[in-house]
Amino acid sequence: MKTAGILSIQFNPKPGDKEYNLAKIEDYILKNSSKKLDLVLFPEFFSTGIDANSFVNFPEDESGGETIQKISQLAKKYNTNIIAGSVIEKSKEKLYNTSFALDRNGNTLAKYRKMHLFNYNGGREGEIITPGDKFVVVEFDFAKVGMNVCYDIRYPMLQKTLSKMGAEILVLPTAWCVPTDKYNNKTELEYEQNLWQALKRIRAYDNLCYLVSSNQTGVVDKKLANIGYSLVVSPEGKILANAKNDECAIYSEIDLDIVRKYKKEYPISDID
Repeated sequence: MKTAGILSIQFNPKPGDKEYNLAKIEDYILKNSSKKLDLVLFPEFFSTGIDANSFVNFPEDESGGETIQKISQLAKKYNTNIIAGSVIEKSKEKLYNTSFALDRNGNTLAKYRKMHLFNYNGGREGEIITPGDKFVVVEFDFAKVGMNVCYDIRYPMLQKTLSKMGAEILVLPTAWCVPTDKYNNKTELEYEQNLWQALKRIRAYDNLCYLVSSNQTGVVDKKLANIGYSLVVSPEGKILANAKNDECAIYSEIDLDIVRKYKKEYPISDID
């Protein structure tokens, strides 16, 4: 059995306060550092929160800037691979919503620019951010990991493409939110959280991959709140770890031999 230790961090970042948010990330890693850590995942916009002003005022350069420099130090310090949620990357006067993949030595192995931007129900991401155009599967020292960010999950051909490219784990850093009035309505919030879980379980099951998500949680402002429910999901669609609506880190040891067995016996990703 070839197992891997997966840690997913869920919290409510302070808008624009990189120092606080990065310290919060390290605290969760430190508290879990006695465990086998092969991959740590952070939420989308983990260093700035989902504040549009932070997007414009605090972008990083193509290397990921000071934020990814700090994450590089954490990867080395705790001897773990990291998918650094997403940061706003500035390249040739364009802004991208970019997720960085770092190895245990703190080297950036790959970066993925979010393809599918949220431009609905008042969302204006596409007015600020340029969509990416490349599928990315990272070959870490323990598994092949396919990269998504947030709204990408609504586009099943993206995950299928990543599975065809050899992904054994799909990662999904998110800032999945609802209007605050819906968040404060118990019935409507429960509906949204159940749907959110089902969406991730189906993507794992469809592609015979593990799926690891890391969401923000809690109220952002008078208009928006993040709904939490970061998950680790098995290739059978079973929930192995669930953060629910708490600020916390969830941990699971996953068996990668299961993925390899299923992909051999049921070559779903090879069938159109």
